[in-house]
Amino acid sequence: MVVALDSLVAGDPCFTPSCSLDWGQSFSLYHQPSRKNLDFHTEIFFSEPHPGNDTSSSEFLLLGLSEKPELQPLIFGLFLSMYLITVLGNLLIILAVTSDSHLHTPMYFFLSNLSLVDICFTSTTVPKMLWNIQTQSKDISYEGCITQMYFLTLFGGWDNFLLTVMAYDRYVAICHPLHYTVIMNPRLCGLLVLVSWIMSVLNSLLHSLMISRLSFPSELEIPHFFCEIKQMIKLACSDTFLNDTMMYFTTGLLAGGPLAGILYSYSKIVSSICRMSSVQGKYKAFSTCASHLSVVSLFYCTVLGVYLSSAPTRTSQSSAVTSVMYTVVTPMLNPFIYSLRNKDIKMALNSFLEMA
Repeated sequence: MVVALDSLVAGDPCFTPSCSLDWGQSFSLYHQPSRKNLDFHTEIFFSEPHPGNDTSSSEFLLLGLSEKPELQPLIFGLFLSMYLITVLGNLLIILAVTSDSHLHTPMYFFLSNLSLVDICFTSTTVPKMLWNIQTQSKDISYEGCITQMYFLTLFGGWDNFLLTVMAYDRYVAICHPLHYTVIMNPRLCGLLVLVSWIMSVLNSLLHSLMISRLSFPSELEIPHFFCEIKQMIKLACSDTFLNDTMMYFTTGLLAGGPLAGILYSYSKIVSSICRMSSVQGKYKAFSTCASHLSVVSLFYCTVLGVYLSSAPTRTSQSSAVTSVMYTVVTPMLNPFIYSLRNKDIKMALNSFLEMA
């Protein structure tokens, strides 16, 4: 029997050869969705590779939150509003901190960095989604998908590390108030932000390079409004064991580690607050942490809910809806959470708006 491999692969693009082949050689094809190897021993003739299997020229389709045409204007208006609120709110936080010398402290330095990262984080996904809805196009190139995954992982990881650094800052301020200015000096603050950025870059670069080694069908439908690592791994045609292992390992290490640091910091903070004799002192100490704790809870609950949930399918878009919480809603709410409970931010914003 003579088999044309390109015809077989064209029939199902998720078949990938396990090795290079010669005449009369035993070989196997790996089928990713079923995770099975099909073994053959036959004569083969070779033709030119099928153009549909060239991943670099693949066109991916982002299905978005809904495929119903009547819902697209509503989704466009909703996400445009949330995006503008996110950018404006976080930008006001940055301008308020930089314009008021009284806010040139470690806590507000980290807060302004968090606001900048939130703007970049949301800008990685929402503008592309709005463009696709406006142009009635779902296309995204292979290179564009890899780039989006890189920056999404970068800013998401940086956001995660900054929340941990802010928890450490509150721990030092409440548990070691007399040594706060000595410990949280400008050099250490800058170093903490720099190390957070470097670790985020390395993590996102690792995942992007590992995704780029996978094979994808020439036409791939992604049940999401952006290219998410977990979705891309599930939809790949080649073996993804290494990608799955690395994804869960880095998620546990780079999310679980900082989360453990945050929980440890707050356990010490709560213990220190309970030892305070003054009710007013307890209230003031708690109020400085309440905003940060609210943001941490919202961020981690949504992120862990996505990555620890059951594997998504091509027909289910439930994970896309969940992802809206940590990619859009959380960055939008952060300025409100911090400004509504912080008198210094309120005063700085009022002063800035009066000057403007």
